Amino acid sequence: MPLSMIDMKKTGDNIRDLCERRNISVKEIHAALGVSSQAVYKWFRGESVPSIDNLVALADMLDVSVSDIIVTCSDEV
Repeated sequence: MPLSMIDMKKTGDNIRDLCERRNISVKEIHAALGVSSQAVYKWFRGESVPSIDNLVALADMLDVSVSDIIVTCSDEV
C-alpha cells in the first residue's frame, strides 16, 4: 500500500514561492515564529521542514492551509 511522505525539496520550494508571492521576508518569519533565519533558509532548501506548530503559524502568515504548504509523494513500502 503506498504511503504519502513529505517531499522535503518540493515543500521547501513551495514555502519559498509562497513567501515570495506574498512579499514575506525571512526576517518577518524569524520575528513572528521565533525561529532562526538559518532554520527558515533550511526550509527553503528542503533540508528540513517546519515543526507542526511552526507549520500552522506559517500557514496563518501565508493565509493558506497547512495542506497548501506541504507537498507529498507516494512511496512503496
